[in-house]
Formats: sequence, structure tokens, C-alpha cells
Amino acid sequence: MNEAKPKDYSRLDRPEILNFLFHPRPEIRYGASGNSGRDLLIPVEGQVSVGARFHHVDSEAPNILFFHGNGEIVADYDDIGPIYGRTGINFLAVDYRGYGRSTGDPTVTSMMNDCHRVFDFVSLWLREEGFRGPLVVMGRSLGSAPAIELASRLGGDIDGLIIESGFAYTIPLLCLIGVDLQRLGISEEDGCGNLEKIRTVSIPTLFIHAQYDFIIPFTDGEALTEASPAREKRLVMIPGADHNTVFMIGYAMYMGAISTFMESVSKR
Repeated sequence: MNEAKPKDYSRLDRPEILNFLFHPRPEIRYGASGNSGRDLLIPVEGQVSVGARFHHVDSEAPNILFFHGNGEIVADYDDIGPIYGRTGINFLAVDYRGYGRSTGDPTVTSMMNDCHRVFDFVSLWLREEGFRGPLVVMGRSLGSAPAIELASRLGGDIDGLIIESGFAYTIPLLCLIGVDLQRLGISEEDGCGNLEKIRTVSIPTLFIHAQYDFIIPFTDGEALTEASPAREKRLVMIPGADHNTVFMIGYAMYMGAISTFMESVSKR
């Protein structure tokens, strides 16, 4: 476990940044999420809770704790969760504050703090519910920040890390989405620190990135992979895909890589 002082993200918590970085929306449910879906509300602070949905197949199966992208919610994965189930993986997707069924308002600081409370809750809940398989943390796009944060500080308690469409650098991403960083005086040192943190992550790690990702370029995936000191690491490029089609276009390669990775983690 990394005992370093938690990073201060307060400079990113300005309305000019939050309005571009987070796109919360409520969950509108037209029916049950499926036979494998189990809803959870995870307390993170005071009366604030974040929603999660657990798609499970077996108590001995490996588990993925998943942090999604900025414009997504847990319910968007109601069709994808069972796909993981068909490959023998339990899949638990979690929202951020203000997203889906969650309460509160999202900030960078709350996202990075809440992920620790979410992990503690999920780890204990899985044990109490009899789910004994290994636990892997996964993050997509914006979700790469809490996922890498957990792996960098709690690596000894996590069996593996999967980063899909993860960003290495915060400043280019903020510039792309329209933030006037020069006016705000924000530098890379004020960012999420994904590249710095991944240098401390030695657990097995899988990186997946689209070839033509124009939001978070493939070079970010390469930079994260190169910086990773993990002995077991792999970067999978999805040919012909972009940021929002990486799963659809690369379905077979995407799920094949995750299945192989989870099998390897389960054997350790």
C-alpha cells in the first residue's frame, strides 16, 4: 500500500472545469436490469450515496469493479454486464455522485476520495455475500483516474488493473473539452496524475485503447504502458475504433483480452 499523502485536486474543482468534465444524468429505468443485476447504494459521505449494479454469475468467479466514462451511467452497462457473465466474470459497475441513482454533485475531489470508500465497501460486501474470486479494478476514460488511484495506493489489496481508453495527461484532455487553462492557471501538476501514479503500480495490468481515439489519443495508452513497472502488462490496440466505438468494433479482441487477463489473474 502506498502511504503517500493524498493528492490535492481542489484546483480542478472550479465550475469552469466541472461543467465540462462531468455530465451527470439520472437513471430512467423501464424495467429490471436483468436476472443477473443487483442494485446497491454505497454510502460515501454523510447522506451521500453512489449507485452501483452487480451482474454476477458465480460465487467463485473473478470480479471486476468498474468505473465508467464521464457521459455514462451504470444503467448503460445493463447489456454489457451479462456479456461479462457469459465469459465467467462478475461485473460491478459504479456511478459517481449525481449520476444515475446517486445523490450529491460530482467533483474531482469527491470522485478521487469516493473511489476509496467504494472499494472498501465492495471488498467487504463481496466477502460477506460469499463471492470469493479475485478482485480486479477497471476504469474507462474518466474512470481511469479512480482506477489508477486505487491501484497506486491499494495495490496489495487488488489482484489486477484494467485501463480502457485511459488518459496519461490531464491538461490536453481539459483543453480538448473546452477549458481555458491559461486563464485559470492550471498546470499538469494540478491534474489527476495518472502517469505519475502508474509508475507505482506493479500488479498485473491490461491496457486497451482504440487506434483512432481522438479524445484520448492512443499515445496516452502507450505512455501509460511504458511507464508501468508491472512485470505482467499488455497493451491491446483496437484497430479502426475510436473512443466511443472501442467496444463495439473491437468486441472479440476486447473481450478476448479481458477474458485471458482474468483467467491469468485467477490462476495466481
